[in-house]
This record gives sequence, C-alpha cells and structure tokens, in this order.
Amino acid sequence: MRLRVIASVLATIGTWAAAGPVEESTRPVDRADTDAAVTRNAVSLVSVIAPQNSLRPTLRPTLAPNLNAVVPAADQAGFDSWIRDFRSRALRQGISAAVFDRALAGARYDADVIRRDRNQSEFTKTIWDYLDSAASDARVRNGKDALRKHGALLDRIEARFGVDKDVIVAIWGLESAYGTFRGSNPVIGSLATLAYDGRRGSFFEAELIDALKILQSGDVALTNFTGSWAGAMGHTQFIPSSYQRLAVDFTGDGKRDIWSDDPADALASTANYLAKNGWVKGAPWGVEVQIPDGFDYLLANRDIQKLPSEWAKLGVTGLNGTSVEDFGQASVLLPAGARGAAFLIFKNFDVIETYNTADAYVIGVGHLSDRITGGGPILSDWPREDRALTFDERKEMQRLLTAKGFDTKKIDGKIGPLTINAVRRYQTSVGDIPDGYASLRILKKLR
Repeated sequence: MRLRVIASVLATIGTWAAAGPVEESTRPVDRADTDAAVTRNAVSLVSVIAPQNSLRPTLRPTLAPNLNAVVPAADQAGFDSWIRDFRSRALRQGISAAVFDRALAGARYDADVIRRDRNQSEFTKTIWDYLDSAASDARVRNGKDALRKHGALLDRIEARFGVDKDVIVAIWGLESAYGTFRGSNPVIGSLATLAYDGRRGSFFEAELIDALKILQSGDVALTNFTGSWAGAMGHTQFIPSSYQRLAVDFTGDGKRDIWSDDPADALASTANYLAKNGWVKGAPWGVEVQIPDGFDYLLANRDIQKLPSEWAKLGVTGLNGTSVEDFGQASVLLPAGARGAAFLIFKNFDVIETYNTADAYVIGVGHLSDRITGGGPILSDWPREDRALTFDERKEMQRLLTAKGFDTKKIDGKIGPLTINAVRRYQTSVGDIPDGYASLRILKKLR
C-alpha cells in the first residue's frame, strides 16, 4: 500500500475498469519516487463508467483488453527463457519447486499488461471531475448501504484496530466498488510478465516472489489468485508485499483471505494497514477552509504545519468563519490552486496517502468517508473552465520552466513537488499568486 512507495500509483496504481479493477501496482504503492507520484493538480484518467467501478487515479488510461491479440513468438520464447532463469532465484528465496512449477505451468506472456504499463497518460481528469465520481450520489448511497450491511463487522474491526470504519468503507468503495470489481487477471501471470518486461523488473520480481509465497502459504488457491493487471488483489487491492506485511486473518479460519465474497479479512487488513501507518482515531483527514485576501500562498506548503488555531490568526478558518478545532498540526492544501477549494490537512491525510500517493485519491477517500457519515459536499468552487494538461504539455511545461531557470530536475510529465516548487518560483518572478498550480494558463504564459 503506499509508503510513498512506487507509485500508484504510480507506479502503482492503476486504473480499474469494469473488466479489471486496479490498473497498476497501486495501493500498496511503492512510493519510491515522490515526483513520480500522480500530479497534485490533476489526476490521470480513471475508469468511471459507472459508480460501482473501482476509482483509483493512475498515470495511465484504461485500455480495453484485446483478447484476440497474438503474442509474437519471440516474446513468448523470451518469456519462457526468463521463467527458466527465474526458477532458480525463486527457489533460493524459499519457493518450493512444486509450487513454482504449478504456478507458472503454461504461463503466457501477456502483451495487454505491457500495453497498459507502457501507455502514458494522454488523457487526464481534473481533480473536480475525479471527485465528482469518487463521491457521486450512487457511490455515497452504496457506501451507506455497505456501512449498514456490515455494521457489526466494521464495529469489531474499528474496536480492534482503532481505525474509523467509514474510512475503511471509503477505501473499499474506491478500490473495488465495495467488492464488485476485484480483478480477474491471474496475479502470477501478470506479475511474471511485468517482471520479465524489465522496465521495473526488480520491483515486480520481488512482488512475484511474495505472490508465490502467498500461494505457498495456502491462503488462496491458484484458481482464485486473481487481481488487477498489475497484481493488486482483493476487495481493497493489496499488492503482494503489502499483503505479506499487513494482511490479517480476522475470521480465525487460518487464512488471510482477501479474495472471497466475505470481505472481513480484507477490511480488517485495510484497517491494520492504516493503523500501522499511524492512524489517529476520531481525527479528520482534512477540513475545507477559506483563505483570506492577501494570504501568503507560499505558506500553502506540506512542509509548513501549524495548529488550526494558529492558522486562524492568519485568516485561514472553517467555512463558518471560526477556527477549525485543534485536531493536531495541519498544513494548507490547494489541490487546484488559489481558485479552487482549500483544505487544512492532518496526520490522517498522510496515513491515507500511504495507501495511494495521489492527492486526488486521498481527498476522494476522505471526502467519500465524510459523505457516507452524513457530511455535505465540498462547497467551494473549482476552476471548472480549466482542463488538465496532457502528458506532452506537462513535459513541455517542465522543459520551459527549466530553460527559464526554474529547474524541475526531471522532464517526465509528472507534476510532483519538484515541479510544483518550480512553478511557484516562476509565479513569484512574474508577480502571480505562487500557488504552484500547473495550469494551462501557466503553460501559455511560459510559452
């Protein structure tokens, strides 16, 4: 799930479609590359065909699987050779020969998995479009139904792990539409294809080893060992390494079963994941606030934290004009710049972020959890006339910023902290509000 782990969300995260939930190593993302995390100003295309679909931001758009695709013989031959070489490495790490041979017997190179992994995000969603789906009326209604239906189970999970049940339900809703879309790709085959491919081979080979260990433990049968195209599994889309560390057997049947129709182990495992990452029970993820005229937007920085009462002295208050309660240290987040909604975010924002690095995802989980328990919609306006930048436009912005002396360090089309800080420095130099919002207006001005 995330440690600011690869992402994905980024490299972990994927788009879930009705045909297959998560699209990339997601949740359990490896947040190894912070600036590679999904842009803080817009999220990549997500599959939102219907409110039941899993909704996870990804750097890559959903592609419909081409079931008739013919895999070149050279690819399959290379894949078969890689499996033979990998076998000795797997056995040295404790995988039995019998388990390995059974799991990878007849494994096929999955070209569709590679197409999904390769495809860069040309199509993106703005955060307001993403949140419209994340907290749609249908998703909120289904979340309330799930909270009622599984109330006794969720009460026990909350009591044991100290994690608010509405947040667990919200993650469930965004990851698999409350268990409706858990993924149907064979986990072993998907991970083997990605490990062989080599773009992030070492990461996926390690995940494949963990997947084989899961199979070897008997927690799941090979026929039921399915997930997203990138190997994320179950009701709340654990990747194998996160499962190994944090999945729990809540039902007491001797298995950590996150795949079955019974969501108990999956929901408890999600609670355990959040608890181990520092969840503060009863505290909010964030609170929508209003920003005063003349506010120093350089203070809207994740590294700058103050108590809400201290922010109130600077004019940052709840929408009712009074200070937000002092739940703890908070920072100001402007996911769409100075013209969009603003939030004071707390420790629990960081905790949800370990599940998925995208700000849009964290706000989506938090806001959906608020709505499920009776909270209202986000009240501030969004700059809905804006559109998200394409992948090529984001790279162009990085090139132009760097050329003008505002080095983004990378030209990768990913709007993370390095690029946001470069945008801020550029905005300051031209007398704009330094909100770090990588908008089309900024790109046009840079041109």
